[in-house]
Amino acid sequence: MTTTTAPIRRIAITTGGGDAPGLNAVIQAVTRAALQRGWRCIGIRDGYDGLLRPERYRPYEGCIELMAERVDGVAALGGTLLGSTNKGNPFAYPTPQADGSLALTDRSQDLLDALAREQVDALVAVGGDGSLAIAHQLAQRGLRVVGVPKTIDNDLDGTVMTFGFDTAVAFATECIDRLHTTAASHHRVIAVEVMGRYAGWIALHAGLAGGAHAILLPEVAFDLAPVAALIARREAQGQAYSIVVVAEGACPRDGARALCAPAEVGHAERLGGMGEQVSQALARLTGKDTRCVVLGHLLRGGSPTAFDRVAALRFGAAAVRALADGQHGIMVALDGRDVRPVPLADVAGRMKAVPVDCDTLSTARDLGVCLGV
Repeated sequence: MTTTTAPIRRIAITTGGGDAPGLNAVIQAVTRAALQRGWRCIGIRDGYDGLLRPERYRPYEGCIELMAERVDGVAALGGTLLGSTNKGNPFAYPTPQADGSLALTDRSQDLLDALAREQVDALVAVGGDGSLAIAHQLAQRGLRVVGVPKTIDNDLDGTVMTFGFDTAVAFATECIDRLHTTAASHHRVIAVEVMGRYAGWIALHAGLAGGAHAILLPEVAFDLAPVAALIARREAQGQAYSIVVVAEGACPRDGARALCAPAEVGHAERLGGMGEQVSQALARLTGKDTRCVVLGHLLRGGSPTAFDRVAALRFGAAAVRALADGQHGIMVALDGRDVRPVPLADVAGRMKAVPVDCDTLSTARDLGVCLGV
């Protein structure tokens, strides 16, 4: 974390990585807080592509001048009015080659030059672990940067919670509630696959809130024999259905994570399919009719909850306050009741997994929820 006294006249905001409910609320807060201080504010389209590939946006511009009327009412909307991408790392940018292949090239200087041409004095970078790692690298190159933590997965270190998580959990919980009634009516086992990558926060919280009977997490390598035994016990007690919540990154003790797409140039592997694997295996082990429901990108969409709107507004306003105070090279983080600055160096590239000894996981065990062990 560093401080600078040079005046600010214009700032930029970028939203990168997967979308999350609350992004537009951050954009609104940053814009309004900047305008209150007499600063101009621009939004970069699709991560950094608006500056690195401006030809894509003609006859329009790769950057949007953000005025009060442009952001009025957007806090209630899902998605991001700036667009987003998870394939636009300026330090490893996918660049077409003569033979039609893609190669990763360092275009960070191109980005810094473009920001200078736009007369941008500071950047607010909103994103998850990848976007904040990029923000940290840009800060090391001398750019004034403040990061804002965004991910439905809640897997960013240094902050108690990220915006987008509450909305995702609320929707997943509603879906699980609905699945109880149809599963009970047909005496079925239903496996519900939820997002979260390599962290099980969504699965754990939605599974607990929705009364799931088993929850399979990336942090706890699972065996389906205990899950099948639980289903058999419920059957013997006259409870002829069960709900199993499966995190997309859950991993069997004797197997591997399920992938729906391998890693490619400029893009990490995509997880998916574990819910179906669990469903088919439980059908063999229990003899019961099973189904798999994949919530997938439904968890990213829709209007943010009140909690996520307020959290996003607080983060956005705090980012501008930090810049006004001369702070940069930081991420604004939720710490108890307050939003405080955390050095990007302390959080960039670090993932926050569910601690296996945390109170929430202990609560699941005390309630008799099977974790596959």
